[in-house]
Amino acid sequence: MTPEEEDINRQPIMIIEVSSLELSGSPRLAGADPDHVEAMVAAEADLPPIVVHRPTMRVIDGIHRVQAAIRRGESTIAARFFDGPEAEAFVLSVWLNVAHGLPLALADRKRAAERIAVSHPQWSDRRVAAVTGVSPGTVADIRRRVAGAAGPGASRIGQDGRVRPLDCSAGRRLAGQLMTENPNLSLRQVAKAAAISPETARDVRNRLLAGLDLVPARRGQGAAPAQAARRERRPLNVVRTTDRPELVTDRVAVVNRLIGDPALRYTDTGRNLLRLLSLHTRWTEEWDSIVTNVPPHCTDVVADLARQFADLWADFATRVDPGRRVAG
Repeated sequence: MTPEEEDINRQPIMIIEVSSLELSGSPRLAGADPDHVEAMVAAEADLPPIVVHRPTMRVIDGIHRVQAAIRRGESTIAARFFDGPEAEAFVLSVWLNVAHGLPLALADRKRAAERIAVSHPQWSDRRVAAVTGVSPGTVADIRRRVAGAAGPGASRIGQDGRVRPLDCSAGRRLAGQLMTENPNLSLRQVAKAAAISPETARDVRNRLLAGLDLVPARRGQGAAPAQAARRERRPLNVVRTTDRPELVTDRVAVVNRLIGDPALRYTDTGRNLLRLLSLHTRWTEEWDSIVTNVPPHCTDVVADLARQFADLWADFATRVDPGRRVAG
């Protein structure tokens, strides 16, 4: 359970009038799903408490439960109240609707990410992605479209609550120097010394191993035109077992175990899923070759398709396991 859900669940349950509720402002662009409402009505079970923004009486979480109560002819409903600002109420609404119940559609989550990127410009792409269930790359694209480029010296707040600069070029170069001079330092030690995230430190190390510029061309200051035009390629098959080996997963072995599961092998949908997963494991060592050989005139189209497919997988992950966030 997330801290946000724990805070809400600590609030007392109140019985309120259904007629006092405001149903607008939901992150569901198409409104309540009639089939889901009918399923709740047919269940005839007590409905869990909804969440309501006390200052506006707007329903934060539980539109379908309210509609089901109306269909049952009930005039009251159990609710918990949230007293924060409207912008925080919307964030909580998205978080709760992504985490449980009927999952938000991808279009709803993208629209929510757009709204949150505007209302919370200080949040990192990963933090917005964690709330909305889309990939950090999608959030970055949305932010560029709706908010434009950030000014020099700008910073954002990450999921861990730490403030980090958007332009970490100097930190990347310092991290590279530390890794070269002190190869036994851990990623976390380098990240702390260079004031960058451990993930950025990992990227710096991978670039060192691949002989690439430590600062991607789009982030670098004053890069030569030829360098800026060069496509940056991060090795996709670099695995370092020296860092937290218990977290390194053998994807091939996992997929092979799934292939042996009768529940997947002997159903059409299961076989389709296994085919999709097998494609990724079969081509693991060919990714760099594929990236290198994409014709220049196709790069934009291929990259856009890849991002769209990544969003589809993120949506799939959220719907299969709604209790976990999708990491970007």
